[in-house]
Amino acid sequence: MADFIKTQTSFANGEVAPEFYSRDDINGLSKLENMDVLSGGGLSRRAGLIHVSDLPSAARLIPFSVAESQDYILALMDGYIYIFHNDALYQMLQSPWDYDALSHLQYAQRFGTMIFVHPDFPPYTLRLGANGFDLLQFSFSRNDADMTLNIPFMKFDDASDIKITVTSNSAGNNFATFTTNQDFWTPDNVNGRLYLLDKQWVITEYTSPTQVVAYTNGAYTLPTAPISDWRESVFSTRRGWPCSITFHQDRLVFGGSRDWPGGVWLSKVGQHNNFDVGTGLDDEAIFITLLSQQRQQICTVVSSDNLQILTSVGEWAISNKPLTPSSVDIKQHTSVGSFMGRYLPPQKIEGATVFMSSGGRDIRELSLDELNENYNANDLCAFAKHLITSPTDLSYNAATHQLFVVRSDGKMAVLNQNSALGISAWGMYQTHGNFVSVASIDGVTYVVVSRDGMACLERFDATAMQDAGKYNFAFRASAIPFRASGHNPHRLKLRKISARVWNTKSISINGSRITLPNDIYNDRHSGYCGDVSLSQLGTIRDCINAPWTIHGADTYPLTVLSVTMHGWYSV
Repeated sequence: MADFIKTQTSFANGEVAPEFYSRDDINGLSKLENMDVLSGGGLSRRAGLIHVSDLPSAARLIPFSVAESQDYILALMDGYIYIFHNDALYQMLQSPWDYDALSHLQYAQRFGTMIFVHPDFPPYTLRLGANGFDLLQFSFSRNDADMTLNIPFMKFDDASDIKITVTSNSAGNNFATFTTNQDFWTPDNVNGRLYLLDKQWVITEYTSPTQVVAYTNGAYTLPTAPISDWRESVFSTRRGWPCSITFHQDRLVFGGSRDWPGGVWLSKVGQHNNFDVGTGLDDEAIFITLLSQQRQQICTVVSSDNLQILTSVGEWAISNKPLTPSSVDIKQHTSVGSFMGRYLPPQKIEGATVFMSSGGRDIRELSLDELNENYNANDLCAFAKHLITSPTDLSYNAATHQLFVVRSDGKMAVLNQNSALGISAWGMYQTHGNFVSVASIDGVTYVVVSRDGMACLERFDATAMQDAGKYNFAFRASAIPFRASGHNPHRLKLRKISARVWNTKSISINGSRITLPNDIYNDRHSGYCGDVSLSQLGTIRDCINAPWTIHGADTYPLTVLSVTMHGWYSV
């Protein structure tokens, strides 16, 4: 048998999957539950949760930040929005979305305005004014001369062979009957817009699959033959609405729609409700369609140094600065694809865009290479894919360097990330009940938790030692299987395990609770700082299991800087 002393001073890789246990270059753990990896590589018991408010039902959280001291948390529920400010209910609004629709609702904020989009609902604008918030349907700008809308029009694939015969209608000189050469119209066409005869038309009445009545503002001349050169409004009840949204270079950007999944529409500069492409002047609206060998659904659009377009099969970017109709340099950089099961908002982490991949098992970091020319999509959870299952929400807290991923089973995978210090550590959070949603704003992370049939809004607080003031939570950190000098031992005899702790009042190692001295407390630290140890631990014959576990459920602070094992092993 060989004598050994092995000290682990860093847990920078957090919990890793079993396939990495035999690697000597990983500072990992086999389990990390309700604990965080600190910037220095040590371990700490996670912050507790403070109760903010009861909620009528499960909710999705969205942050709304205007300026310092003007941070709001939106809790979107079935038909309602609860708005919280300074941990108190500020306002309640009715909304058009049921709870099932919230999973695909996307949003973008600029100053005191947030715009929501959903493929099955017209866009809505949430605006903060002197008397609170208002939620109104988004309006495209109108031209004063003829009251037409500055909305994009195009020819859809299923209309390529459709010809329209225009005849007069008894409703008035501004009305006409549109008859198609085959079945085409549906009741959803009512209130939709067409462009033909150099005019915009509003469909006012559905008569049959081949006939509708339409109205235009002004006189028109009846054509002598059926019209094949006509277009429909891109966004309508019939064709669906924008799927994704962002602001970029003072343009409002819509990415994809239900019936035109690969389209990107950018408004006029400074006129966010004007999508008239005009004559292609530098400040006028822009329309492009992604072209590739694969059919692509745009999942979301992100404004970064470039305009990033994340689709179901790849990641694109438009790099022009400034971006004008005559200079659109668009390129597909990677072929990972984004998750389509629900909207998981991409997060900005250390200058990169972090998004969920198409399979829902990878979290990727989209960042430019050293030459700022090409994007890479690095895997942030390569060591811990077992923790990323059925994601339902995503949020990053820049102040604490934590990425939170809510899972459908009510647990939450948490990444402690600090690239400058080499920290990329995944772990798992659990609480009494289930995590439902998460959002971070101004250094504070809020969650919706379902407990005992009730939904609650809560926030993490480093001073809280319980969840919601009454629920204790267990925490655990377990080592990966012991290796020595590149070998996998067959038998391990542990003589002593020591932990160097900081500001700690209670600790248990391998099932044994260790009493800590209380004579070293001072004004800076309320807990013990020093070494604690456990001796004569016996022989381990199955060395695939964790040689040590630090655990507990006490309502005291706990920080572990390093763990040392001393004993003998045989191969």
